[in-house]
This record gives sequence, C-alpha cells and structure tokens, in this order.
Amino acid sequence: MSRKKRNLVFENLEVIDAGAKGKTVAKAPDGKVVFLPNAVPGDVVDVKTFKKRKAYYEGKAIVFHKLSDKRVEPPCKYFGTCGGCKWQDMGYEHQLYFKQKEVVNNLTRIGHIELPEVTPILGSKQQYFYRNKMEFSFSDSRWLTQNEIQSDKDLGDKNALGFHIPGMWDKILDIDKCHLQEDPSNAIRNAVKQFAVANSLEFFNTRNQKGFLRTMMIRTSSTGDIMVLVQFFKEDVKKRKLLLDFISEEFPEITSLQYVINGKGNDTIYDQDVICYKGQDHIFEEMEGLKFKINAKSFYQTNSEQAYELYKITRDFARLMGNELVYDLYTGTGTIAQFIAKKAKKVVGVESVPDAIEAAKENAQLNNINNVEFFVGDMKQVFNDDFISTHGQPDVIITDPPRDGMHKDVVAQLLNIGAEKIVYVSCNSATQARDLALMDAMYKVTKVQPVDMFPQTFHVENVVLLEKR
Repeated sequence: MSRKKRNLVFENLEVIDAGAKGKTVAKAPDGKVVFLPNAVPGDVVDVKTFKKRKAYYEGKAIVFHKLSDKRVEPPCKYFGTCGGCKWQDMGYEHQLYFKQKEVVNNLTRIGHIELPEVTPILGSKQQYFYRNKMEFSFSDSRWLTQNEIQSDKDLGDKNALGFHIPGMWDKILDIDKCHLQEDPSNAIRNAVKQFAVANSLEFFNTRNQKGFLRTMMIRTSSTGDIMVLVQFFKEDVKKRKLLLDFISEEFPEITSLQYVINGKGNDTIYDQDVICYKGQDHIFEEMEGLKFKINAKSFYQTNSEQAYELYKITRDFARLMGNELVYDLYTGTGTIAQFIAKKAKKVVGVESVPDAIEAAKENAQLNNINNVEFFVGDMKQVFNDDFISTHGQPDVIITDPPRDGMHKDVVAQLLNIGAEKIVYVSCNSATQARDLALMDAMYKVTKVQPVDMFPQTFHVENVVLLEKR
C-alpha cells in the first residue's frame, strides 16, 4: 500500500489572519487552518504544505497572486533569513491590531472570562533601534544563502559575527547592519569583526568546539552608558589584550569593557566569572530619578523607553494611596517594586534568582528607598502561609511571572490571601488567560491594557487589573 503524499499544494488561498508565534493563517479547501511563516493577512497565495496534523496544516507561500495592502517594504536586507523581526513586512498599525486581537482572543477563548472594554494597545514610539541589549555570535563558517552556494564566485571570508539562523544552533548569519539597537552598536560589531579577521583571531566553531572568539554582548542605556562583553572560548593573554585594547581605543565612549573565558559546551555566562577589563563592571539605567545598576548578568527590560510606560500602567492600575502593603511577585531586580515604592507604605519583593535579589537590594540602597524588602526563593515554596504571617497581609499584589505563567500553587495562595487588587503583568497572554480563569470565581477583570514592547515581532505584553468580587 503506497504512502499518502504529505506535501499538498493549495492554490489561491487568501491569508485571513495573524496567529500565534507570528505565523499567518489561511483556510484550506477542506476547511482546515493553514499556518504560514512568509505571508501577510490580505495576500492571495499558492501554498505548499510540509506538515499535516489532524486540525491544521503547516506550509509556505510559494506563489503570490495578490499582495496585501497591509504590506510594507522591510528596511532590513536580512529580513526572511535572520528571523529576528518576523513582521517587518507588515505596517506597524496592522502589527498593533493583530497583537491586540491575540490578547483578546486568548483571554476570551482560553480564559472564558468576562472582559471590560479592552484599552487600545500602547504602541512604541520607536519602532526600530529600541533594544538596549544585543548578543552576537562568532562563527568560522557563516551561513551561506542558496545563491551563494550555487555561485561559482569565490565567497571569500567565511567568518561571521551575527545571529543564529532560526532552528539551527551552529549556523550564524553575518550582519553588517541590525535595525534593533542604536549606534554605536553596529559600528562596534563591524569594527571588532574586521579587526579580528585582520589579526587572524580564530572565530568559534560550535560543532567542533574550537576557536577563540565566542560571543559579544552590547548593552546601551538611556544615561549614555555602554557595556561591551566579549566571551572567549579559551585564554590567550596576548590575543585577548590585543582585541580588548583595540575596542577600548577605538570606542572610548564605552564605559564598561568586560570579558569571560568560557570553555564549556554552551555559551551562557550565568555560571561564569565576568572580569572587568576597563571602566566599571556595570552601567546605569534611569527612570523618574531612580537609578538601576545593571551588570553583565542583570535582567532589565530590553526596551527601556517602553518599560517606563509599562511600569506607569502597572502603578496606575494599582491605584496606591500611600498606606498599602504591596507584594511584588517575580520581582526580578526589583525595578517595579522600587518604581511604586513612593506611592506605598511598604513593598515586599520575591524572586527565585539570588543574583537578581542582590541587585534589587543594592539598587534600593542606591536610591535611598527604605520601604522595600526583597526575599529569594522558589515562588511556589517561599510564598506560603508562614511568609504571609511574617510579612503581613497584602492590600495589593503585583505579579509579573515568566512566559509559563504562575504555578498552580501560587495561584491557590493568591486566592487564599484574597488581596483587594491584583495587577497581573504578562509577556504571554495565553498562560495569563489560564491563570485568570483559575481566579475568576473570586476576582473580576476590570482593566486590560496591552503594551507593545517589541515592534516588528509578534510578542506583546499585557497588564490586567483584577478586583475582588
């Protein structure tokens, strides 16, 4: 018996929606949904499928019969290969529309909860060059396009300093201009690559775990500080000093130049010693007169300007009068806790990462904030009845969990506490909707405010106010 052919071709399908993870949606002749990575709502396309499931297909547009009026020309020449800005070909007003639609759909279809009128999504003033942190990878065998592979031309330098190709852990796309981080980010990256090639500094080979130059991180801040961290696979004092001295001399505006020697299998630096080569071992971010000290391992919202808007919405939703005890769950480095502290009697922050709590305490001291306390521990274990009896019954709870949302034990404890108000900040409205459904019997959603932190991508933040019924 012959196997059924999986790769079907559907002709003249209209792309009707944008779905999860940035994929757009069409309908096949049999009524099933087709998910596409390379189309815009309003396009009319022929689709070749590469995956078939019970309820849907996954495919790719191979012929475009009609182009959508929602389309714009992507400014980045790497669009479609890099994978970092999947919606660059869609006008920004349409990106905002589909982000808001996703939030509302998730809250209603997953959460099955009654919603107030959802406030229009808050767009970002900066649609490009908005990120304050970028990480680039070195490779001695850069990603080649199909045209390059088929070409007879000498491809020259095979070294790359850029981004991972989506889904390929060992393939790096060489970049000469990225539209996500403002200068001098591009200038630093390009100068480092040219200098490394000219001085025969080995670029890393991930597959063989060989080479010298591994990654480079650049952080910028609204205060004008710049941090550069170079990760080396092995120590070679002469070569290391050669590169770091070049960076320091070529870019005297860098305020923090650091490095890591990391010979392990992966390039995460969180278990590594970070060494300050020149300047300070940190940079500062500022918000409403508050200073936040950020080191190489610190988490800080990557869109500083829009983070300020997000925090203002969170503070407004909490409607603090000055006499409240506030719990800030998943506090990270305590930025929200400190941002709202002047409006509260006391703020208690809880976070599972010890380094983050140390940074939170240091920043609170730096800002002369005396009405905040920070505690470290796994949320589902530390946030228990003993914790509440020790630190007090909160009037308001702010929770900003990771993408997976809150553990069911944390949700159960929230219901057990029964605070008058909960402000739920989420980077994943699907898991947020699941958690809201669990709290629906006790809490009513009274405000919903989506916020776009990452233009040109499908990601969207959402802030919800829950008030006790």
